[in-house]
Amino acid sequence: MAGIVKEILARPIQLADQVTKNADFAQTFKQECIELKTKTEKLAILLRQAARASNELYERPTRRIIDDTEQVLDKAFTLVMKCRSNGIMKRMFTIINAASFKKISTQLENSIGDVSWLLRVSIPAEDRDDEYLGLPPIASNEPILGLIWEQVAILHTGTLEERSDAAASLASLARDNDRYGKLIIEEGGVVPLLKLAKEGRMEGQEHAARAIGLLGRDSESVEQLVNCGICSVFAKILKDGHMQVQCVVAWAVSEMATYHPKCQDHFAQNNVIRLLVSHLAFETIQEHSRYTIPSKQSIHSVLMANTNGSEHGEDEYKQVNHPTGNQLPSQMHNVVTDTLFMKNPVKGQSNTHESQNPQKGNHHSTTRSHHHAALSGTSIKGREYEDPATKAQMKAMAARSLWQLCKGNVTICRNITESRALLCFAVLLETGSVDVKYYSAMALMEITAVAEQNAELRRSGFKPTSPAAKAVVDQLLKIVERANCELLMPSIQAIGHLARTFRATETRIIGPLVKLLDEREAEVSMEAVIALNKFACTDNFLHENHCKAIIEAGGTKHLIQLVYFGEQMVQIPSLILLCYIALHVPDSETLAQEEVLIVLEWSAKQAHLVEEPTIEGLLPEAKSRLELYQSRGSRGFH
Repeated sequence: MAGIVKEILARPIQLADQVTKNADFAQTFKQECIELKTKTEKLAILLRQAARASNELYERPTRRIIDDTEQVLDKAFTLVMKCRSNGIMKRMFTIINAASFKKISTQLENSIGDVSWLLRVSIPAEDRDDEYLGLPPIASNEPILGLIWEQVAILHTGTLEERSDAAASLASLARDNDRYGKLIIEEGGVVPLLKLAKEGRMEGQEHAARAIGLLGRDSESVEQLVNCGICSVFAKILKDGHMQVQCVVAWAVSEMATYHPKCQDHFAQNNVIRLLVSHLAFETIQEHSRYTIPSKQSIHSVLMANTNGSEHGEDEYKQVNHPTGNQLPSQMHNVVTDTLFMKNPVKGQSNTHESQNPQKGNHHSTTRSHHHAALSGTSIKGREYEDPATKAQMKAMAARSLWQLCKGNVTICRNITESRALLCFAVLLETGSVDVKYYSAMALMEITAVAEQNAELRRSGFKPTSPAAKAVVDQLLKIVERANCELLMPSIQAIGHLARTFRATETRIIGPLVKLLDEREAEVSMEAVIALNKFACTDNFLHENHCKAIIEAGGTKHLIQLVYFGEQMVQIPSLILLCYIALHVPDSETLAQEEVLIVLEWSAKQAHLVEEPTIEGLLPEAKSRLELYQSRGSRGFH
């Protein structure tokens, strides 16, 4: 930095010397040239002082101020040289406006003010005796720029307390205006913020992490943040930092993943996924050793502690009517035990996949390395002593972050399903706080959405024999059956995404979804219909079984009502589902009794329906097939 500053200062210093030297030889406007000389000499002194202090100068304002100063000195030199013109003819044809001297003089004064401010802002506050810096003249048209420069300079030179306050100020600016956030990045604020996040006290680290999270409001900004090395810094904090700071870091990761999904892989490569899952698993399931099957008492106590200790979910839990009464903890205990047993069948035997990927940089023995790479949650000593509110917030932010990180990312979703995170989400849907439940449901929705498009992930992560996958489905189904909370929509979608994973013997899924067709809220009915379409579509191998289940659950009459009277967003998927049912179970007596053929004939006359691409080819085929079977079978109904 020092070498660069000296290089950019060299030309303005030379120009200042040239202006001073040539002002003495002015033939016209002598008094004005002397005034320019006086101000230029003062500016030259400041520029040389800046060159001597080049190690301390803050680069961004230095470049802009010296750039601007060089332009002013160039104009001053040109003006002085005009005044040196010898000969009557040269003077006659050299037009010099007296106002030019006033303009250049003002600009020199501004440059003096800018360089003076630069020298003051670049030294520690204690050396300034807390002198108020004010704004440099160069920032008069954009005061916020001067404020940003000042705060970033404090991040470079201030005490830990001053740097913490500066980070809080930058976070406030970034929160108020997206453009301010871009300016902070452009003016070099990211690197000192990261340094504070690594080295500062807890409050300073929080402010720095929050500011970084607020800076990433668009893909370009997040890309710049990633290039500055935030992934490794955040990973270290999630591993070894204070839990309050970790909460903010997890939130910041979720923000950046929201605005720039391409950063997902960068965080995954820095072990952030594992660390977040570790926080999710902490005190959620018994995970202090991945090589032993936990005792029933320990898991039961953890689950009961989570249930009773949930700040927001305690009353909600008590109000839920479960089919087995108060047996839920024991049921969930069985799921946890089964899952842990499947992952670790023999004491001392590690999971093959995860043992091949020990955490980078761990110098312990092999067993300790595998244990640490697992989701043990023991890497942060003393976090069990954190207050319950902080623990709950950490879980919420970890779930929120995983939700955003797994969106559309097969690799991360596979890592999550191969870890204990799936089981954690199942437990937290039941025992977590309101926020944790919501973020867990959203994460499951995104993971299942990826699984819907990826057969390998479906088979490995959601196979019917997997206790964790079964636990997830059980919890999602309970939410759908209750049908009265904000978790309903993501739960319906998640079940729909898993439509291809259910066996023919799994008959309990269709009924609750069919009941939602009678829901007053159009959005809920629409999501239920879309989910049922995934069960009934031709691509689903068990489409015939599912179509019969929909008929048996009374879905036909609801679909007819929605086709006739539903809003268009519900009407179209309802007609598609009715067509699938007619196509796959055309000989159903229920379809004949409900006069579904008449509904399809009416639909074929509605322009807005037949023009829909998904209906255009499906409706005539379903209608034709229904006519074929029911014209023959209708005689048996009389």
